[in-house]
Amino acid sequence: MKKSRKRIIVTAAVIVGLLLVALVGGSGYFCYRTLNPGRMNDIHWLEEQYPHVVGWIDSIRQNDRLHDIYRPNARGEQLHALWLRAPQPTPRTAVLLHGYEGAAEAMFMIGYLYNHDLGYNVLMPDLRGHGKSQPRAVSMGWTERGEVLDWIRTADSLFGPKARVVVHGISMGAAATMIVCGEESLPASVRCAVEDCGYTSTYDIFHDAWGKQSRIPRFPLFQLSDLWCRILYGWSFREASPLEAVGRSRVPMMFIHGDRDSVVPVEMVYRLYEAKSGEKVLWVLPGVDHGAAYLEDPKEYTRRVGEFVGRWID
Repeated sequence: MKKSRKRIIVTAAVIVGLLLVALVGGSGYFCYRTLNPGRMNDIHWLEEQYPHVVGWIDSIRQNDRLHDIYRPNARGEQLHALWLRAPQPTPRTAVLLHGYEGAAEAMFMIGYLYNHDLGYNVLMPDLRGHGKSQPRAVSMGWTERGEVLDWIRTADSLFGPKARVVVHGISMGAAATMIVCGEESLPASVRCAVEDCGYTSTYDIFHDAWGKQSRIPRFPLFQLSDLWCRILYGWSFREASPLEAVGRSRVPMMFIHGDRDSVVPVEMVYRLYEAKSGEKVLWVLPGVDHGAAYLEDPKEYTRRVGEFVGRWID
């Protein structure tokens, strides 16, 4: 009887131990894999979706208008960006921030909008963990904020001390845009911002994605993943909050979202818009999925964005 009870206790302890190992290991893997995404290797998809941009891309490359720039971050890691001047000298400048698993090249269609259609200087960084920038781990716009602030200062030095800047981001880049615009150290050159399909917080978007993509209950794996993030990277999912940042921002901001967004629920844009004080514009596109607003109607997107930024840049 005693041996049988002992065997049961040992078996139960082994099972519990294995479950704990699985929980800790699984949550750690989720955290690491999510914050260390694959890097974009080509832009064939962009050329297929936005054929009207292809000729412009070829032109700026062949005429040596498109330039690389590298600079170190605070830890000495190399960051990369692409930049090009406007067709005619101007202080009007756009800093464009790509989304998760993207790269500077993934913003070529928005670069076309600003450079070709509106006549702006353009700076397109590879955010950390993407493209040619060295840092491996992303932070969904949180740690990126300091690096984006430096890129804005870089734009000021590239395009002149009187540069008038719009920051325009898509998805994770939109989150970084909102977070940056809530910083006290935001350069005065930033006159307005455009966020396209950004989310309220890393906690909210990961929590929502877990429910959509996994049959495994969120608790306790999700909470353990957040703990891993604090241990490995020094920040928490709740801490990375565009919603809180946008509430502090005094920068005029345009909010763009598709009401069929399968990645960032459209409800988030209404919360963000409500939290923003001061000058703001909301454009919700019916039937449009995540990050597809420009693809849906390039002319209308260009008209609306051009009209908004023109109020603050011109």
